[in-house]
Amino acid sequence: MNRAIAALGLRHRIVIAFALVALLVSTVFAVSTYALARGYLLGQRERVVEHQALADAGFVQRRLETAGADVSAVLTAAGTPAGHTVVLKWQEQWYGSALDEGREAVPAALQAEAAAGRASTQRFRTADGPVLVVGVPLPAVDGEFYEIAPLNELDGILRLLSSILIGGAFLSAGAGAALGAWASRSVVTPLNRVAVAAATIAGGELDTRLPPTEDPELATIVASFNSMVETLQQRIERDARLAADVSHELRSPLTTLVGSVDLLTARKDELPERSQQLLGLISADLERFRRLLDDLLELARSDAGLDLGSEATVSLGELLRYVVAEIGGDPAVVSGVEGVEVRGDKARLGRLFRNLVENADRHGGGVTGVVIGRSGEDVLVSVDDAGGGVAPEDRERVFERFATGPNRRGSSSGTGLGLALVAETAAAHGGAVWCEASPAGGARFVVRLPEVKR
Repeated sequence: MNRAIAALGLRHRIVIAFALVALLVSTVFAVSTYALARGYLLGQRERVVEHQALADAGFVQRRLETAGADVSAVLTAAGTPAGHTVVLKWQEQWYGSALDEGREAVPAALQAEAAAGRASTQRFRTADGPVLVVGVPLPAVDGEFYEIAPLNELDGILRLLSSILIGGAFLSAGAGAALGAWASRSVVTPLNRVAVAAATIAGGELDTRLPPTEDPELATIVASFNSMVETLQQRIERDARLAADVSHELRSPLTTLVGSVDLLTARKDELPERSQQLLGLISADLERFRRLLDDLLELARSDAGLDLGSEATVSLGELLRYVVAEIGGDPAVVSGVEGVEVRGDKARLGRLFRNLVENADRHGGGVTGVVIGRSGEDVLVSVDDAGGGVAPEDRERVFERFATGPNRRGSSSGTGLGLALVAETAAAHGGAVWCEASPAGGARFVVRLPEVKR
């Protein structure tokens, strides 16, 4: 039971709690009211019947003291209220004001009390409904007087009262549930706003803030949250700008190094064989460093919001064939739907697809196909390679920054930023990228971008 309640949401738990509390309070109130009302009404009814029975018993006793009294006439003349029945034991004989009433109508316990000379009262239920019997001893004539009063009217009143109280308890529970729903909405709505704002901020919109509120209980939370986000935004922007500035400053010495190495490479034949090998290693590492710096600068500027390239309508087929040809591939590998256009920064989109094609060449045994397709209102570009594929557990990790080594299908020659830059660029253009198995056995990287409709 506790697990089932714990599995419910906060709003449902609040509604249930309010409903149960309202039901408990209303039930206690209903039971107390019914008990008090029943006790009062029964006590009042008993006093009335006892008073009437004593008066009737005195009348019957006076009549029986008269010689030659007719018992039937005496019982008839007693003038009991309508519905009341009188049973009389006199001279060891039983008499009743009704033909079907006699000794069997009086409980044995009540007969014993009257025989002992004590007046007593007892309630019990018969086939016709509840009744109240009052027993009065008549010592002057050696008799016992019993008056039976029906309680059907009182029982009906109590039943009506219990129905009203039960209905009131359920109505109170419903009102408590409604109050709980309102209270839970008042409690959960600010939390939902915080959750939505946090999700938006996690999505990259660091300018998101909670709206101001006049609620004194929430004002502190809103102010603290906005202050935290402001501090976080400033720190992220400062770190991103620092990375961008550092990367930019490294370009000058890197350019000098590249120029120097190129000069040495031009006169490579004049160097000893060992120096030539060393120059080859330096050239390879310098090229890797250049790619790393370019990717790092691109990511840093993207994080800092500095790379705001102009948007234009880009023909995907032309862009993909140009990218494949630029890196020395065969443009014929590009196939699929023609005339597809997307909107975005052409330079950044070119870098996106260039990274995918280079990744396939460097780590996947070469590109086997670049296919353009449609999915609803989006464009899908699939890049297949001839490698061994990517393990299912690594298909998300390959898009992490600096994910090299085993996460790059056994190769560590990359910068570890190429696919991370692909994911960042696709997200910046309202799309996404993912990795799956290619039908040919290699890896397939799929880029989704919104299509421009004409």
